Amino acid sequence: MTKVYSFEGLVPVIMPGAFVHPDAVLIGDVVISSRCFIGPCAVLRGDFGRIEIHEGANVQDNCVVHSFPGRSVIVEEDGHIGHAAVLHACTIRRNALVGMNSTVMDNAVVGESAFVAANSFVKAGFEVPDHTLVAGVPAKIIKEMGAAEIKWKSMATKEYQNLAQRSLATMKSVEALTEEEPDRPKAAEKEHVKPLSELKG
Repeated sequence: MTKVYSFEGLVPVIMPGAFVHPDAVLIGDVVISSRCFIGPCAVLRGDFGRIEIHEGANVQDNCVVHSFPGRSVIVEEDGHIGHAAVLHACTIRRNALVGMNSTVMDNAVVGESAFVAANSFVKAGFEVPDHTLVAGVPAKIIKEMGAAEIKWKSMATKEYQNLAQRSLATMKSVEALTEEEPDRPKAAEKEHVKPLSELKG
Protein backbone atom coordinates (compact mmCIF):
# COMPACT_ATOMS: atom_id res chain seq x y z
CA MET A 1 0.00 0.00 0.00
CA THR A 2 1.23 3.49 -0.88
CA LYS A 3 2.71 5.44 2.02
CA VAL A 4 0.11 8.21 2.41
CA TYR A 5 0.20 10.62 5.35
CA SER A 6 -2.14 13.42 6.39
CA PHE A 7 -0.55 16.66 7.56
CA GLU A 8 -2.43 19.29 9.58
CA GLY A 9 -5.70 17.73 8.45
CA LEU A 10 -4.84 17.66 4.73
CA VAL A 11 -5.04 14.18 3.21
CA PRO A 12 -3.44 13.38 -0.16
CA VAL A 13 -5.83 12.69 -3.06
CA ILE A 14 -5.27 9.91 -5.60
CA MET A 15 -7.95 10.02 -8.27
CA PRO A 16 -9.26 6.82 -9.91
CA GLY A 17 -7.12 5.64 -12.79
CA ALA A 18 -3.86 6.94 -11.30
CA PHE A 19 -1.11 4.54 -10.29
CA VAL A 20 1.05 5.38 -7.28
CA HIS A 21 3.73 2.81 -6.48
CA PRO A 22 3.55 1.31 -2.98
CA ASP A 23 7.04 2.64 -2.19
CA ALA A 24 6.17 6.23 -3.11
CA VAL A 25 5.45 8.69 -0.28
CA LEU A 26 2.66 11.29 -0.35
CA ILE A 27 2.37 13.79 2.50
CA GLY A 28 -0.29 16.44 3.07
CA ASP A 29 -1.70 18.67 0.32
CA VAL A 30 -0.98 16.47 -2.70
CA VAL A 31 -3.45 15.91 -5.54
CA ILE A 32 -2.76 13.18 -8.11
CA SER A 33 -5.12 13.25 -11.11
CA SER A 34 -6.27 10.34 -13.26
CA ARG A 35 -3.94 8.50 -15.66
CA CYS A 36 -0.88 9.63 -13.69
CA PHE A 37 2.08 7.38 -12.90
CA ILE A 38 4.05 7.96 -9.69
CA GLY A 39 7.14 5.76 -9.54
CA PRO A 40 8.81 3.87 -6.69
CA CYS A 41 10.60 5.96 -4.06
CA ALA A 42 9.17 9.22 -5.38
CA VAL A 43 8.46 11.65 -2.52
CA LEU A 44 5.74 14.30 -2.88
CA ARG A 45 5.73 16.37 0.28
CA GLY A 46 2.83 18.83 0.51
CA ASP A 47 3.60 20.33 3.90
CA PHE A 48 4.82 23.83 2.92
CA GLY A 49 2.64 24.17 -0.19
CA ARG A 50 0.27 22.28 -2.47
CA ILE A 51 1.48 19.77 -5.05
CA GLU A 52 -0.74 19.23 -8.10
CA ILE A 53 0.02 16.49 -10.62
CA HIS A 54 -2.46 16.95 -13.45
CA GLU A 55 -4.03 14.34 -15.69
CA GLY A 56 -1.73 12.00 -17.57
CA ALA A 57 1.50 13.30 -16.01
CA ASN A 58 4.23 11.07 -14.63
CA VAL A 59 6.71 11.51 -11.78
CA GLN A 60 9.27 8.74 -12.03
CA ASP A 61 11.44 6.78 -9.59
CA ASN A 62 13.34 8.69 -6.86
CA CYS A 63 11.92 12.12 -7.72
CA VAL A 64 11.47 14.70 -4.97
CA VAL A 65 8.64 17.23 -5.23
CA HIS A 66 8.45 19.90 -2.53
CA SER A 67 7.68 23.60 -2.22
CA PHE A 68 8.60 26.86 -0.57
CA PRO A 69 6.19 28.03 2.16
CA GLY A 70 3.01 29.39 0.62
CA ARG A 71 3.90 28.30 -2.93
CA SER A 72 2.64 25.40 -5.03
CA VAL A 73 4.24 22.91 -7.37
CA ILE A 74 2.15 22.28 -10.48
CA VAL A 75 2.84 19.67 -13.13
CA GLU A 76 0.29 20.25 -15.87
CA GLU A 77 -1.34 17.68 -18.16
CA ASP A 78 1.04 15.17 -19.77
CA GLY A 79 4.05 16.52 -17.87
CA HIS A 80 6.97 14.08 -17.84
CA ILE A 81 9.35 14.13 -14.86
CA GLY A 82 12.37 11.84 -15.33
CA HIS A 83 14.08 9.61 -12.77
CA ALA A 84 15.56 11.39 -9.72
CA ALA A 85 14.51 14.89 -10.78
CA VAL A 86 13.83 17.51 -8.10
CA LEU A 87 10.97 20.01 -8.43
CA HIS A 88 10.83 22.82 -5.88
CA ALA A 89 8.06 25.46 -5.87
CA CYS A 90 7.95 25.51 -9.67
CA THR A 91 5.50 25.09 -12.55
CA ILE A 92 5.83 22.54 -15.33
CA ARG A 93 3.51 23.43 -18.21
CA ARG A 94 1.49 21.04 -20.37
CA ASN A 95 3.46 18.34 -22.19
CA ALA A 96 6.84 19.55 -20.86
CA LEU A 97 9.69 17.18 -19.99
CA VAL A 98 12.19 17.42 -17.14
CA GLY A 99 15.11 15.07 -17.75
CA MET A 100 16.71 12.63 -15.33
CA ASN A 101 18.63 14.08 -12.35
CA SER A 102 17.59 17.64 -13.19
CA THR A 103 16.53 20.28 -10.66
CA VAL A 104 13.91 22.98 -11.22
CA MET A 105 14.00 25.67 -8.54
CA ASP A 106 11.59 28.13 -6.88
CA ASN A 107 9.30 30.18 -9.16
CA ALA A 108 10.82 28.70 -12.32
CA VAL A 109 8.45 27.87 -15.16
CA VAL A 110 9.12 25.20 -17.76
CA GLY A 111 7.00 26.13 -20.77
CA GLU A 112 4.58 24.04 -22.78
CA SER A 113 6.28 21.19 -24.68
CA ALA A 114 9.68 22.44 -23.46
CA PHE A 115 12.52 20.06 -22.57
CA VAL A 116 14.97 20.31 -19.67
CA ALA A 117 17.93 18.10 -20.55
CA ALA A 118 19.18 15.47 -18.11
CA ASN A 119 21.48 16.70 -15.30
CA SER A 120 20.45 20.35 -15.73
CA PHE A 121 19.80 23.02 -13.09
CA VAL A 122 16.99 25.48 -13.80
CA LYS A 123 17.66 28.39 -11.45
CA ALA A 124 15.03 30.19 -9.39
CA GLY A 125 12.71 32.41 -11.41
CA PHE A 126 13.97 31.23 -14.81
CA GLU A 127 11.31 30.83 -17.50
CA VAL A 128 11.91 28.21 -20.15
CA PRO A 129 10.05 29.32 -23.31
CA ASP A 130 7.49 27.00 -24.88
CA HIS A 131 8.88 24.38 -27.31
CA THR A 132 12.48 25.05 -26.22
CA LEU A 133 15.37 22.85 -25.06
CA VAL A 134 17.47 24.05 -22.14
CA ALA A 135 20.55 22.34 -20.74
CA GLY A 136 23.45 22.90 -18.36
CA VAL A 137 24.26 24.24 -14.91
CA PRO A 138 22.71 26.72 -14.85
CA ALA A 139 20.37 25.76 -17.69
CA LYS A 140 20.55 27.91 -20.82
CA ILE A 141 18.47 27.93 -23.97
CA ILE A 142 19.95 25.58 -26.57
CA LYS A 143 17.40 25.51 -29.38
CA GLU A 144 13.75 25.34 -30.37
CA MET A 145 12.34 21.83 -30.34
CA GLY A 146 11.27 20.34 -33.65
CA ALA A 147 7.92 18.73 -34.38
CA ALA A 148 9.47 15.24 -34.46
CA GLU A 149 11.03 15.71 -31.01
CA ILE A 150 7.78 16.96 -29.50
CA LYS A 151 5.92 14.03 -31.08
CA TRP A 152 8.51 11.68 -29.56
CA LYS A 153 7.94 13.20 -26.14
CA SER A 154 4.16 12.78 -26.44
CA MET A 155 4.62 9.13 -27.39
CA ALA A 156 6.97 8.55 -24.44
CA THR A 157 4.45 10.08 -22.05
CA LYS A 158 1.69 7.91 -23.50
CA GLU A 159 3.86 4.88 -22.67
CA TYR A 160 3.78 5.98 -19.02
CA GLN A 161 0.02 6.51 -19.17
CA ASN A 162 -0.29 2.97 -20.47
CA LEU A 163 2.15 1.78 -17.80
CA ALA A 164 -0.11 3.25 -15.12
CA GLN A 165 -3.01 1.12 -16.38
CA ARG A 166 -0.82 -1.98 -16.81
CA SER A 167 0.47 -1.54 -13.27
CA LEU A 168 -3.01 -1.14 -11.82
CA ALA A 169 -4.08 -4.31 -13.61
CA THR A 170 -1.10 -6.60 -13.04
CA MET A 171 1.42 -5.40 -10.45
CA LYS A 172 1.40 -7.26 -7.13
CA SER A 173 3.86 -8.09 -4.39
CA VAL A 174 5.33 -11.59 -4.78
CA GLU A 175 8.21 -13.74 -3.59
CA ALA A 176 11.16 -13.92 -6.01
CA LEU A 177 11.72 -17.16 -7.92
CA THR A 178 14.89 -19.09 -7.20
CA GLU A 179 15.46 -19.95 -10.86
CA GLU A 180 14.28 -18.86 -14.27
CA GLU A 181 11.28 -20.68 -15.75
CA PRO A 182 11.66 -22.50 -19.08
CA ASP A 183 10.59 -20.35 -22.04
CA ARG A 184 10.35 -17.26 -19.85
CA PRO A 185 9.25 -14.28 -21.99
CA LYS A 186 11.14 -11.00 -21.89
CA ALA A 187 9.49 -7.86 -20.59
CA ALA A 188 7.94 -5.70 -23.32
CA GLU A 189 9.50 -7.55 -26.26
CA LYS A 190 7.31 -5.49 -28.56
CA GLU A 191 9.23 -2.33 -29.49
CA HIS A 192 7.56 0.88 -28.45
CA VAL A 193 9.26 4.30 -28.32
CA LYS A 194 12.90 4.50 -29.37
CA PRO A 195 15.36 6.54 -27.25
CA LEU A 196 15.56 10.18 -28.30
CA SER A 197 19.22 9.68 -29.24
CA GLU A 198 18.14 7.17 -31.88
CA LEU A 199 15.56 9.59 -33.23
CA LYS A 200 18.29 12.19 -33.69
CA GLY A 201 20.50 9.67 -35.41
